[in-house]
Amino acid sequence: MSVGNTRRVIGGVSAFAVAAGFAVTAGVGMAGAAPGSVSWADGGSNFVRTVSNVTPVEGEIVTSSMKFMRSSTPVEYIQAVKDFHPACLTYVEGSAKVDGSPHGLESQGADFARVTGSWAVYPNINPKSHTFEFSYKVGANCDRDVAMNTWTDYSGTLGSGSYPNKGTTVTVSKNVSTTALAAVPAGVRVGQSVPLSATVTGGVDGNVVEFFDGTTKLGQGPLAAGKAAFAWTPAAAGGHSLTAKFLGTAKASESVSAAQNVPVTPADVVTTTAVTGPATAVAGADVTLNVQVSPIPSGGTVQFKDGATNLGGPVTLDAQGKGSITQQFATGARSVTAVYSGAGEFQPSTSGAHNVNVTPADVATTTSVTGPATAVEGADVTFDVQVSPVPVGGTVQFKNGGVDLGAAVTLDGEGKGSITQQFATVGAQSITAVFSGAAGFITSTSAVHAVTVTAPTPVDVATMTTVTGASSAVTGDNVTLGVQVSPAPAGGTVQFKDGADNLGGPVTLDGSGKASITQSFAAEGAHSITAVFSGAAGFVASTSAAHTVTVTAPTPVDVATTTTVTGASSAVTGDNVTLGVQVSPAPAGGTVQFKDGADNLGGPVTLDGSGKASITQSFAAEGAHSITAVFSGAAGFIASTSAVHAVTVTAAAPVDVTTSTVLTLPVDVKTGVAVDLWAAVKAPNGDLIPSGGQVTFKDGGTVIGTVVNVVGGEANVRHTFTSAGTHTVTAEFSGTTGYLASVSQSGTLEVTDPVVTDLATTTVVTLPATATKGVAVNLVATVSPTPAGGTVQFMDGATPIGAPVGLLNGKATRSYAFPITGDRHITAVYSGAPGHLGSTAEVGTVTVAEASTGGGDTGSASGSLGNLFGSS
Repeated sequence: MSVGNTRRVIGGVSAFAVAAGFAVTAGVGMAGAAPGSVSWADGGSNFVRTVSNVTPVEGEIVTSSMKFMRSSTPVEYIQAVKDFHPACLTYVEGSAKVDGSPHGLESQGADFARVTGSWAVYPNINPKSHTFEFSYKVGANCDRDVAMNTWTDYSGTLGSGSYPNKGTTVTVSKNVSTTALAAVPAGVRVGQSVPLSATVTGGVDGNVVEFFDGTTKLGQGPLAAGKAAFAWTPAAAGGHSLTAKFLGTAKASESVSAAQNVPVTPADVVTTTAVTGPATAVAGADVTLNVQVSPIPSGGTVQFKDGATNLGGPVTLDAQGKGSITQQFATGARSVTAVYSGAGEFQPSTSGAHNVNVTPADVATTTSVTGPATAVEGADVTFDVQVSPVPVGGTVQFKNGGVDLGAAVTLDGEGKGSITQQFATVGAQSITAVFSGAAGFITSTSAVHAVTVTAPTPVDVATMTTVTGASSAVTGDNVTLGVQVSPAPAGGTVQFKDGADNLGGPVTLDGSGKASITQSFAAEGAHSITAVFSGAAGFVASTSAAHTVTVTAPTPVDVATTTTVTGASSAVTGDNVTLGVQVSPAPAGGTVQFKDGADNLGGPVTLDGSGKASITQSFAAEGAHSITAVFSGAAGFIASTSAVHAVTVTAAAPVDVTTSTVLTLPVDVKTGVAVDLWAAVKAPNGDLIPSGGQVTFKDGGTVIGTVVNVVGGEANVRHTFTSAGTHTVTAEFSGTTGYLASVSQSGTLEVTDPVVTDLATTTVVTLPATATKGVAVNLVATVSPTPAGGTVQFMDGATPIGAPVGLLNGKATRSYAFPITGDRHITAVYSGAPGHLGSTAEVGTVTVAEASTGGGDTGSASGSLGNLFGSS
């Protein structure tokens, strides 16, 4: 070996090597720990490379060693040893040794392991040699019966050597397989499916196992978790000799199970089971489902099922092979089947699915029509309709007998509607309203509202209406109020009023134009009573002058009360709604207990001076809630309970979650030099949000570059600042489905002008397009023009990858195993050096996948001699 920085590449075993007495061995065959070694000389150095087992099997550990010796001066210092192995062998962590002592790796790749240091080798004093060892585990993905090369490269103070053909080959033997056929269940019959299962050692998922009856192949199945299955349906009775055969593969030998004798008896009677019943149902209502087993068996039961859930217990079939159940269902699509148990010679069977669509039970409604009882031919008449309880949507069709009156009328939010109609004929008219129904509400038809239509009279007679009766009364006592309409009309009604309030309903006049009502007054004081004559055929309506009745309090007597609940008729789960109550007449004291059905809503609430009270309530359960209020009673006032106030509660709409946007900025920024700005968008738990939305970077109020899509929770923009000074940068996230917008805290960049004498640099990062999780790959950065010094920091997004790496001839290399899968955004930041400015590489993408489940990891490493001993 010559002195100097000489790089040697030695090819195959030459005639010189044989003549020099080198021992070269290579083994092919079954595992037996057959070692192999090769020795050679190069210059003043001697080498012996040994592999502990050149014919291993899957899972075994193979150790390679390289012994370095000097035969002549000067002394050489070994600085790096790089051991190459087939990529399907995996380095055993911590196995590297130098002279038998553990030594940590400087770097490793898919097909190499490398140590560095300084080890002196002397020709005539100790140490005269150094031995380097590396151990590897044989992977399942190794080719079998194929010789695979191993070799060693090294570098030292006298130069470097590469010996790609000075290494023993390793040949991995095929796996020895075994096949066992599981015991076949007893009672096999002709035409009955029988599961066959075989367990195989030595194979992998997807390998084929064939099943045989004697020499006849029955079928085959793939291996999954060491087992293969096949469903055998025997066609003939008698004895059958069954075996399972694992077909040999490129990685495993063939094997056959022991034969298993299986007796097969004649077939049973095949049955069919059928379910019948309604195709639709209402939630909570009884539904009868029937079953028929054919041909009619002699006994047995049927289990009805809704999907995988049993409906009750087994049902005994009657003498006609029939059975039935009566069942109630919840809302939704139900898939009902029946499973016949079998009996005697009758085989079990399962029916096809009988589908029942179960809809919610709709709410019953009532529809009522109001309007005048009389009308004049050709004059407008308005009819009103009320649908209760108030539906959400729907229309009402007014009818006169069987004839539609106009088009259907859309109901308002209170379940009300109206039409204005003219009648072309005189006589009795029968007005009804038909509610169309709506989601959750059943259609209904009102009772008949009778309208008598008369012909118009040419000229109506003016009338005068006069109220008569007592001028004083006691609260709560009945008094009679009379009326006289003059001249006496032929028909018509009178509406008594107390101020603006009606006293009862309209009263029909008698033939002399008179009418009366019996009335009691609840409030003390002066009451101004009037009577309004409705008018009649030929007679004009008129209103009386006020008749004053002075009402005084009677001897105290407990007053009957009415309690009324007010408030919203709809609510959202979890939101507060206010429910009010009015007790009339207003009592002096007392409390009200609000209830939801039979359950109290909080405690009793004290009434105010006007007989009112309220509570604020939220509902947890969706659906209709029946709210009532129970007045406790008070001195002089009788207890009472309100009518039901319905509140329909629906689920709350989903709410977008908040986000936080975190900005990452470079440290050293020069004008005219492109840098990367990063933003990470996070959910409240700190995790990155999924892809979606956009980020806008801003310098003060000015947008930097273009709006950037968020991918995997991150976004970045490459930007060149053109002015020196302080720049305030923010990142604004637009928001996306399920996530609210957010703005980062502002970050400050001090941008400076580069020194005029410094050279601008360009950094280019070279990456693999793909990588495997946990398997090291090389990340290479090239800085040009080549600087004398400086470091490169590799980055995964905003996260540094290890420590900065020094440059060698303008290049820096980092061996890195990605810990997670997905698209990784990689760049490299050159620090700069005297005379050279720093620079940042364009972002590149490496797609990282999970390791293959079929074997060891794969990867790649630089094979060029120029990179064998570079910084990593």
